[in-house]
Amino acid sequence: MSRKVICRCEEITEEEILQAIADGARTVDGIKRRTRASMGLCQGRTCRRLIAGILARETGQHPADLLPPKFRPPVRTVPLGVVKGGSDDA
Repeated sequence: MSRKVICRCEEITEEEILQAIADGARTVDGIKRRTRASMGLCQGRTCRRLIAGILARETGQHPADLLPPKFRPPVRTVPLGVVKGGSDDA
């Protein structure tokens, strides 16, 4: 049996997303809370649409009708000098 990974950052499979839907998740945020999908470094930039598509397919909803998920901007490294108020060459 092959595993189709939907969220690469958190290594969440389609099977896990389907189980979350079977357990009652009806929003992308509901799936996120049950599986951690889209909580990795990219904050869902690569998997959010896939998750919404699976949710829409399994619940008979149109993807445009799904509530937009909450997300944070992707993580970026910041030089220590910028954090302490100096130049970015620290």
